[in-house]
Amino acid sequence: MHICVLGQGYVGLPLAVRAAEVGHTVTGYEPDRARCETLAAGSSYVEDIGDDRLRAVLGSDTYYATSDPQDLKGFDVAVITVPTPLTDRAPDLSCVRDAGRVLAEWIEPGATVVLESTTHPGTTRDVLIPLLEEGSGLVAGRDFHVGFSPERIDPGNADWRLENTPKIVAGLTEGCLERVKAFYDTVTDITVPASGLEEAELAKVFENTYRHVNIALVNELSRMAHTLGVDVWHTLELAATKPFGFTKFLPGPGVGGHCLPIDPVYLSHHVKARHGQTFRLIELAQDINESQPDYVVRRLQDALSRRFRRSVHGARVLALGATYKPGTSDARQSPAVEVIDRLRRMGADVTVVDPYLGEADGSCREVPFGPTTVTTATATATATATVSDFDAVVLLTPHGEFDLVRLAAEASYVLDTRGVMAAEPHIERL
Repeated sequence: MHICVLGQGYVGLPLAVRAAEVGHTVTGYEPDRARCETLAAGSSYVEDIGDDRLRAVLGSDTYYATSDPQDLKGFDVAVITVPTPLTDRAPDLSCVRDAGRVLAEWIEPGATVVLESTTHPGTTRDVLIPLLEEGSGLVAGRDFHVGFSPERIDPGNADWRLENTPKIVAGLTEGCLERVKAFYDTVTDITVPASGLEEAELAKVFENTYRHVNIALVNELSRMAHTLGVDVWHTLELAATKPFGFTKFLPGPGVGGHCLPIDPVYLSHHVKARHGQTFRLIELAQDINESQPDYVVRRLQDALSRRFRRSVHGARVLALGATYKPGTSDARQSPAVEVIDRLRRMGADVTVVDPYLGEADGSCREVPFGPTTVTTATATATATATVSDFDAVVLLTPHGEFDLVRLAAEASYVLDTRGVMAAEPHIERL
C-alpha cells in the first residue's frame, strides 16, 4: 500500500521506517524542510532509528521524506503523528488541525486516515473528521475510513519497540476498524481492537495519568520520609516484595518527556472545559510533580548550608544528566533542565555533563537550555575540571556511562535524585 505518515519525529519516523521495511511504499510528510533534507541524506535525528535502517529503506526506494503536500496524493492509509503540546497550560491541537486540512485535499474514496497523536476523548470525532469531510467533500465512514490508534513509543527502550508493543486500534465504524486493524497488523505483532474512538483516546491518556499519579505519590512520600528520617528507598524495596496488589514506582526530580507532563492535563482540561468538573487527583499530582525540581534545589541548598556553611550563590555545582530519563537524548520537558535553570537563577555556577547531548566525536557544543557546554568525555569529568573541583554534585539522570564508583570516591558531596548510589556520609539520596 501507499502509506503517508504526517510528522517525522519520535513517533512518525519509526512508524514510517517500519512500514517501509515490511513492504509498503511510504511517504514521510514533514513540513520542516531541514528535517527532510537530513532524512534524505540518510541521517536520522531519532535515536530509535539508526542511520543504517534509514539508509536501507531509502536505498530500496520504499521511503521518501517530503515537505510537499502534493506527494500525499494517492495514499491508501495516512497516519497523523504530529505533536499535541500545551500552550499556556492548555491543550494545543493546532498541529492536528493543520495536518487534517493538508490531508483532506488528497483523500480519495476508500482511503483510510488514522490519528495517533495523543489527545482528549472526542478529538477524532469532533475535531479531525469535520476537517477531513469539509476539505474532501466526502463522508467519513461511508466514503473513506477513519480511526484512532494511540502511540506507545518509549524513546530509548530497546525491549519494547513499535513492532512488539501491543497496538490499540479503533475505528469510526466496524468497517473503519477493519481497515485500521488490517494496516497495523502488517507493522505490529499484536493489535488490540477498541469498541470505539473515545475509549481508545481515553485509554492513552489514562495510561500516562496512572504513571503520573503514582510518581506524584512516591515523590510526596520521599519528602515525608526525609522529614521523618526514614529511608524511602529501602521502604519501597520492602513494599515491592509483596507479590500482589503493589506496583513499584520510584521518586525522582520530577516528570518529563513527551507524555507525562502533558497527557494528564489533556484529560483534566477537557473534563473541566466540557463538563465543568475537576479531575482533582490529576491536578494534585500535577502540583506535586511540577514542584519536585524546587524540592531538589532546596535539598541541595540545605546540604550546602549544613555541610559547608555556604549558600547556593557562587557554589560550583556539577549536574550529571540533563535528559528526562537514562539512555536517551530526549530532553523534552526534562525536570533535570528545570533543576539546572533554578540553580543558575540562584547564582550557582553549574556545569552540566550529559553524554547523550554531546557530539558523536566527543566535542563540546551548546545545548538548548542555556549557555552550558556539555561533553561526552569521561563520565564524571568536564573538559576543564575534575569532580573534586566542585562543591556539590547533583545526579539528575543516571546514564549508564557515568562512573558512579569514581563519583563516590572523588566527590565532596552528592545529591542522588534517583536512588542509584549507596547512601554514605557524603552521599544523600532524595
